[in-house]
Amino acid sequence: MRVIKLALISIVALFFVMSFFSLMMPSTVIVSRAVDINAPADSIKMHISDLHQWVYWVKGMNSKSVNIQSSKEADLGRQKLSIQSVTDSSVVSFWTSASASVQVSTIRLIPAQQRNITIVQWQFVQKLHWYPWEKFGSFMNDKILGPMMEQNLQNLKLLSEHQTVNLEANPIEAQ
Repeated sequence: MRVIKLALISIVALFFVMSFFSLMMPSTVIVSRAVDINAPADSIKMHISDLHQWVYWVKGMNSKSVNIQSSKEADLGRQKLSIQSVTDSSVVSFWTSASASVQVSTIRLIPAQQRNITIVQWQFVQKLHWYPWEKFGSFMNDKILGPMMEQNLQNLKLLSEHQTVNLEANPIEAQ
């Protein structure tokens, strides 16, 4: 009986200690990556503002579990992806999971000083609940999302730069 009582008290105390530390942690997590692309912003915007184009640069978007319903809506199995707004310099999308948590993704197009170079910055913002397991689990967001974002941005870079080279080599076909 003593052992059970000690175990219960220890579990409750551990829960309160973890809750205290999780309250000290930020409730917003941001993961961000960027790449320089040797292409004008307009040609890149075409690839990021239409979900049908995402199959060419976002790994997994051409999977059988992905159902692209329109240029702004897609069902990714357990998640739903919807593009909320498109401006000259950004594309904002919501990634909603079955547990109703929402991640806001923003892809920004930033013109660089050099001619035809655009900085593409992609960030995910996730609002966390006060739950200790959610906050401690968020430590892995950068390690999980970061490499995937880097690879996808490299794919976008190759796609955009290749398209720009083709358009410059064949200007008649571009019209």
